[in-house]
Amino acid sequence: MPDAYDLLTRELGAARVLRDEATLEAYARDESGLGRYPPDAAVLCETAEEVALVLRLCAAHRIPVTPRGAGSGMTGGALAVRGGIVLSTERMRRIVTVDPDDRIAVIQPGVINGDLQAAVEAQGLFYAPDPASLAMCSMGGNVAENAGGPRAFKYGVTRDWTLGLDVTLMGGEALRIGRRTPKGVTGYDLTALFVGSEGTFGVTTEITVRLVGKPEAVGTLIAVMPDAPSAGRAVSAVIRKGYRPRAIELLDRASIDHVRHKATYKLPDDAGAVVLVELDGEAEAMEGGVLRCGAVCEDEGAREVIVARDDADRARLWQTRRICSPCLREAHRFKLSEDIVVPPGKIAEMLRRVDATGARHDLLMATFGHAGDGNLHVNFLTDEDPADPVVRARIDAALADVFRDTLDLGGTLSGEHGIGIAKARYMAWEQSGEVIAWQKKLKRLWDPEDLLNPGKIFTA
Repeated sequence: MPDAYDLLTRELGAARVLRDEATLEAYARDESGLGRYPPDAAVLCETAEEVALVLRLCAAHRIPVTPRGAGSGMTGGALAVRGGIVLSTERMRRIVTVDPDDRIAVIQPGVINGDLQAAVEAQGLFYAPDPASLAMCSMGGNVAENAGGPRAFKYGVTRDWTLGLDVTLMGGEALRIGRRTPKGVTGYDLTALFVGSEGTFGVTTEITVRLVGKPEAVGTLIAVMPDAPSAGRAVSAVIRKGYRPRAIELLDRASIDHVRHKATYKLPDDAGAVVLVELDGEAEAMEGGVLRCGAVCEDEGAREVIVARDDADRARLWQTRRICSPCLREAHRFKLSEDIVVPPGKIAEMLRRVDATGARHDLLMATFGHAGDGNLHVNFLTDEDPADPVVRARIDAALADVFRDTLDLGGTLSGEHGIGIAKARYMAWEQSGEVIAWQKKLKRLWDPEDLLNPGKIFTA
């Protein structure tokens, strides 16, 4: 048979079938920091027909295919761990339609999350999922990982906003699954199955998402707490009182210290932790809601409650939160960010255990995240050489302790980053062998030869 790479080059042109080593370097890594996995080629698709062509040719030649959007994933989902082709949808960036009457948007997978939000808000509409990387992450990747974000506490994650998908399977078969209506229970919910499948079932070529009316008003506060456990208790108390903010974020002392030099909002020097609370809804109810949530935090020991006066204040508060991860990465030789979830009532205990783990293994730990739904980003930091076997063993032991504590408290290993290659070896800690076996059967149903994003989620 003719060489598949030559066939693709003939069909798409050399400018979109990348094969030289220097150009492929950009497709050899992602944001996970899990190493370099150069593919044999990267193909830049612009249409669903081109995606089908790549998957048809690669199936015929038994070439592994790794789908990739913006490369902003944190668990290695877009890494070509078995070589082959990276199929990039980064050029598929068209917002096909925004329909205010039906309250939907139809988009291609390369559309950036923040661009979608700006487009729909210009028409008085609202798309809620807002990952911290919304300025760079693509909607195809959001679908693959079932991305969340701060507003997931009130509004849910990507799966809750995805009505339908156009997907192409290994071999080139195209399917339209799901619907355009707010409700629908026709047959199995294949859309929900594909969202969060990490690109192992098919490649998304079009996405239909639901929209709602843009909230009339937004109110934001931060509560300065003496320490992380008290911040965790404040989060639990707000939820227990029945308040429903759209976001409840938490930063511990180590996170605060790392963002001080770059934050546009300067947090008080005595902040042992902060809780950021944001509400939305009717304008006349906003001030009272913010004050009530602030009072709950004061009851739990807040040293100070600071209310944003306007949109500029809000932007400064959120900038402080969103730069946490980059500031930690810049400050240390090694940073490993984990994405655990515990029941909201167990947040304070989990934070206590994280601190104990850091002390036990002589690692700096920094924790921040979406505390409203118990989704904490626990960061392992060191300036020692992570290639040193002794250092690496310490990191791995600390990681294992955090995962054990998470599961012991009734939690789960990932809330929004997915499994990828980073957590595959820990899947059996949370799920039974029977459950894992049935998931592998689903994978073989959609991709019998294990050519589409192989090596992800499960160990061999």
